[in-house]
Amino acid sequence: MRIFHRARHRPSATWRQTTDRAFTLIGDGRYEDAGALLVMAADLEPWLSDSWFNLALLHKFRRDWEQARAAGLRAVALLDREQGAPDWWNLGITATALQDWPLARRAWQAYGLRLPGGPGGHQDGPVSLDLGTTPVRLSPDGESEVVWGRRLDPARIEVLSIPLPSSGRRWGEVVLHDGAPHGERVTDGVAFPVFDEIELWAPSPVPTYVVLLQAATAADRDALERLVADAGYAAEDWTSSVRLLCRACSESRMASDDGHTAHHDPHDDGDAAHPGHLSHLSQGAGGMSWLVERECGIAAPAGLVRTLLDRWAAAAPASRAYRDLEEVC
Repeated sequence: MRIFHRARHRPSATWRQTTDRAFTLIGDGRYEDAGALLVMAADLEPWLSDSWFNLALLHKFRRDWEQARAAGLRAVALLDREQGAPDWWNLGITATALQDWPLARRAWQAYGLRLPGGPGGHQDGPVSLDLGTTPVRLSPDGESEVVWGRRLDPARIEVLSIPLPSSGRRWGEVVLHDGAPHGERVTDGVAFPVFDEIELWAPSPVPTYVVLLQAATAADRDALERLVADAGYAAEDWTSSVRLLCRACSESRMASDDGHTAHHDPHDDGDAAHPGHLSHLSQGAGGMSWLVERECGIAAPAGLVRTLLDRWAAAAPASRAYRDLEEVC
């Protein structure tokens, strides 16, 4: 892990050794032991902003947001430059976790971002920016999954995809995310950074269902996705959209695939002859045969999901059907 040295004087060798050892322990998940060493480093160099920045990072890893805010405020008070310091970005994440919106605005502006209302604006509500869509890695320490979402501000993403139940996340949830990207997804020649989720910031009341569709054509599948979207919710063909990748590939530069073009990644758990459960195999080109049975995720209220499926199937009963509807998250 990187340790930033921006001090007014060179820190002592003891401080460097203590800090290096602490970050080694953090990498091993030994947060308590690392915390004792970082407190020792802060005692050795209390006027060094890095001492408090490193403590703020540790508290962020532990999700101890009150302590992270206290250490982060001490770090920025000791900075020797006005803009661009990672101390401010880290403090912005912390303030967002605590919903301390005045501090979040102060942090983003001090980092160098331009916010609505300008430096003199006094808004008590959440920071709201139009930062477009980007991929986010849910549950990075568990069964991680990269999905797409809408960036609400520099530290929050609203999930737009329908996550698999293994991630424990739902469509429409807002997650707090870290500032350093891990990997990229490339769509239409444009690279988007992949951010790691830190924690769930706002839950979604909309459950996730899985259903097996009998869709004779891609147009039948698309009709269901449109029907659910028009109702204000979401449906996603997991047979096309889900890729099972190794960690190295997931954290690298990967081409995105919407399931409508011919594409197959070398580490997908599936092939043309044996697609397998939740494996990814695009079928939009290249002469590949269409799989009539599709595994589909649907995010919609319990009282609506079956009504939407019935309406979809009734519109073309010769080519559409469904079975095994189940709530999974």
